Amino acid sequence: MQLQFTREELLSEHDIVSSQFESGRVMHGGFDSKGCYISPRSKGRCRAISNWSKALRNRGGDLLRADSSLLTGPRIPNVPQQCVLIRNGLDRIFWNNLTVVGKIEGRGRILAEMTFPSLSDLVVEDISSMAIGHLNEGLLFAHGLDEGGEPDKEIGGHDVMWFVARDLVFGVDRHPDIEPPERIARSEDGKRWMPQLDQPYEMMLSFLMNLLVIEFRAEIGFANTQAVLSDPDLFEDRRDEAAIAVSLVDRIRTDEEIHVESLRLYLGELRSLTFRTKDGNTIDGKKIIDPFWQQLIQWATVEQPKLAAEQQYLAIKETILKHDNGHQILTEFDELRDAGYELVAG
Repeated sequence: MQLQFTREELLSEHDIVSSQFESGRVMHGGFDSKGCYISPRSKGRCRAISNWSKALRNRGGDLLRADSSLLTGPRIPNVPQQCVLIRNGLDRIFWNNLTVVGKIEGRGRILAEMTFPSLSDLVVEDISSMAIGHLNEGLLFAHGLDEGGEPDKEIGGHDVMWFVARDLVFGVDRHPDIEPPERIARSEDGKRWMPQLDQPYEMMLSFLMNLLVIEFRAEIGFANTQAVLSDPDLFEDRRDEAAIAVSLVDRIRTDEEIHVESLRLYLGELRSLTFRTKDGNTIDGKKIIDPFWQQLIQWATVEQPKLAAEQQYLAIKETILKHDNGHQILTEFDELRDAGYELVAG
């Protein structure tokens, strides 16, 4: 079983019959002879991830556990609430969502431009036949191109795919542009969660775990977006375009499955290994990974969603009340809130 891969192998492409092209934009990936979507740079990468995952399990380890429990927490607006807003002409909130997601995806291109610290200096064991031994050999580069595309070649990534999906149902320049929050991962504010390690390694491990949470929880937004776009009572004069937009989001979800699985693999490998500490001793990787992961999940599924929902609700409420029928719309909006989050809509 092959466990060492060249950069060229990890970036290799499947043969495609046609490129992904929509609304005058070329986007990554393409289609086979049956019209099935094929993710970019997935030929060697997917085979490598599969082989490394098998090898990890053969050594008694496994991918870091990430399941539906990571998808909990209130969301404002949820699908029924978003539909109410759009039906009442308050569609800028949905437009903003699509724009912000696209721009955040575009930021992910930084992965193609970063060089991570060599983990061979942190890990006692030989990592040359593991995924974490290939992070700077094409794995993170491919991830970054998936997110932000190849602008120099005029090939769009997930950022462009979101903008195309948005413009299909809204038309171009429907609303003024908007910028996303400066930061969506948790701010550590200088706190050391892994004081046993040199700080560059702590920052790297924190980055990978935060990225996994973001990628995994993005599934909520993907599914909700497709549900809104699929509502036959919305965008009635653009139903064909909405169907194409749904397909674009589905292709993004296909690409993201590779990202989630690879991040779970990296962290699963790391927790199965032995780390060198800055005082010259060693420590099991799981004793570093697990405590940080557990408190990060508490923040991501309990603390942050409630805070974000409350902030979003106040902003949406202000927008709704500017409408001529604002109080009536707000009543309907509140009645559709997620069960168990009375204070969010109070």
